[in-house]
Amino acid sequence: MRRLHIIVAGPFTAPDAEGRAANLARMNRAAVEVARKGHIPVIGVNAALPVLEAAGLPFNHPWMMEISLAVADRCDACLHIARSPGADREAELVRAKGLPVWTRIEDVPPAE
Repeated sequence: MRRLHIIVAGPFTAPDAEGRAANLARMNRAAVEVARKGHIPVIGVNAALPVLEAAGLPFNHPWMMEISLAVADRCDACLHIARSPGADREAELVRAKGLPVWTRIEDVPPAE
């Protein structure tokens, strides 16, 4: 399999900053496993958060989802590690294009 850009979709929103940090860490750990399989991992939240912070906007501003979906739209596949409204939207966008959506890292084929 050729090298893919794979969006890692999982929950980010949580009741507090500690929960959000834990959710982001979980996505980043999954991204490491995607990279170990030879693919390029992408996380929409990692693209959106710096923009929101620079603009002085809260994490739940609409730009978060707009940026995350724009990133997902340019990916070749999705690793959907857990359900949430945002993660489900990212995964569905990829699925609607007829591209693979995996829920376990074990199912992601290695790149050649």
